[in-house]
Amino acid sequence: MLKMKKTLILKFCISLFLLSFGNDVFAQKTDSIKVKKPYSLRLGVDISKPIISLFDKDFSGFELTGDFRIKNRYYIASEIGYTNKTTNEEYLNFTTKGSYIKIGANYNAYNNWLDMNNEIFVGIRYGFSAFNQTINNYTINQNGVYFDEYFIQNPIKYDNLTAHWAEFVLGIKVETFKNLFLGTSVSFNSLIKTSDPENFVNLYIPGFNKRHLNSSGAGFNYTVSYQIPLYKKVK
Repeated sequence: MLKMKKTLILKFCISLFLLSFGNDVFAQKTDSIKVKKPYSLRLGVDISKPIISLFDKDFSGFELTGDFRIKNRYYIASEIGYTNKTTNEEYLNFTTKGSYIKIGANYNAYNNWLDMNNEIFVGIRYGFSAFNQTINNYTINQNGVYFDEYFIQNPIKYDNLTAHWAEFVLGIKVETFKNLFLGTSVSFNSLIKTSDPENFVNLYIPGFNKRHLNSSGAGFNYTVSYQIPLYKKVK
């Protein structure tokens, strides 16, 4: 699964480069043309999470996305979602359930020509999650050869947990049909604060995903979104 994610991120970065290179060639011919750009509310859904849940019985979740253009290249952006994931470590099996919200802004680095409405964007987010953790079972690893490992199956639940983090986002959105967009993005997360329960560390956080040793994380999504035009302004 990790190898697949690395391959997807590599393909994503190559696509960003190729799209940006083609954009520079066409933009030189259209800099002097003024066109009206739609200022609109765009709503979407992440289709990757339902697909993952079809192949991974230990995961289910959904994510809704939205953005609103406030200037020609600037957007207010947000994601909201829910995750239910069971993680199986070497000596530990636990389930994480909870919701999350991310809010921030995107900057479109793509110089659209004529009436195109595509994006190559960079963004920042503040993320917040409210969730619970349930330790389903764990094994006490006894050092030495004289003691057997002690397997405990009594579930332990920790409620009212929270987490705060910051995100850096890279993404693409392409208008495939009128007002219909396909998009993908990758995020790199840095944990600000989390309420770790006693004798347990939040190894997985909804919206943040897997927590690494340096309190960093990463994620990706594939979105289908629809733009609701409100008004137009000259670029």
